[in-house]
Amino acid sequence: MKSLIEKLTGTFSPSGYEDAIRAVIRKEITKLADEVRVDALGNLIARKGKGGKKIMIAAHMDEIGLMVTHVDNNGFVRFTGIGGVYPRNLPGGRVRFVNGTAGVIGLEPADHASDVPALDKMFIDVGAADKKNCPVRIGDVAAFERPFADLGNRLVAKSMDDRIGCAVAIEALRALKSTPHEVYFVFTTQEEVGTRGAQTSAFGIDPDLGFSIDVTGWGDTPGQKDFEVGLGKGPAIKIRDGGMLSDPRIVEWMIRTAEKAKLPYQREVLLGGTTDARAMQLVRGGVPVGCVSIPCRYVHTPSEMVDYNDVKNAVKLIVALLRAPINLGA
Repeated sequence: MKSLIEKLTGTFSPSGYEDAIRAVIRKEITKLADEVRVDALGNLIARKGKGGKKIMIAAHMDEIGLMVTHVDNNGFVRFTGIGGVYPRNLPGGRVRFVNGTAGVIGLEPADHASDVPALDKMFIDVGAADKKNCPVRIGDVAAFERPFADLGNRLVAKSMDDRIGCAVAIEALRALKSTPHEVYFVFTTQEEVGTRGAQTSAFGIDPDLGFSIDVTGWGDTPGQKDFEVGLGKGPAIKIRDGGMLSDPRIVEWMIRTAEKAKLPYQREVLLGGTTDARAMQLVRGGVPVGCVSIPCRYVHTPSEMVDYNDVKNAVKLIVALLRAPINLGA
């Protein structure tokens, strides 16, 4: 899986500009599914099986990014964020625009060195001498640029959120030889700007139940408090996050399956943030949902870290969930 993860995280596709990553994923899954299609919002939908319960699994393809708002007379680029871009993570960072232009994020001088400047005090230096020769325009988009690093059991890259979820979904689809259900693996668009792709695709699919595959936070580095999820302890089964309460029947189904398969897992209560499951939960008459989370350090920075064993065990858990009949009870 490592080469797949490197390929996915190395592809530049901020929210709304998922064409490149969709092409990469489509090439991986076309021979694995019974049907593959793209809907009007750009979601990539792969169906496996026919009949039984209709299950939707969502992993978002997009990543956080930047968009040009202004180019000054000296060729310096002002920008705004696409998704959860945090100013303290940006200074000195390198970005690459969808058109291939590289740049480095600079800061205006601050009154105090310890100040965290706002985005409007930052700029991107693309090496241009003036506005006329600047290779980017208003509205152009960029994403972080940082090489994939294999640290053994720990993997580091930009856009692990949520290309690692996409990798897990691809490998689960590959390993799922048969299922009594009608399973829809959906690689969604525009999650980082409001779980938009999951909402439209879930409306079209109208599933009986579903879950997202996404990263979650971490509580195992110095100074982290009141969050018990850590790297290397297994995938996390989400009970709550900042936008969604998992259906207790889904949580119990996931835990029961993990324990029966002797797979490590963690119970997750996340106070902030949410996933595609929130959007799925609210379509049509409502959908029972949950989430399989991949613990990830340094979320929404250019260097997000996951544990390879957590990733592989997430694949095993999802396959175990989908290959057997499901009875959630009343």
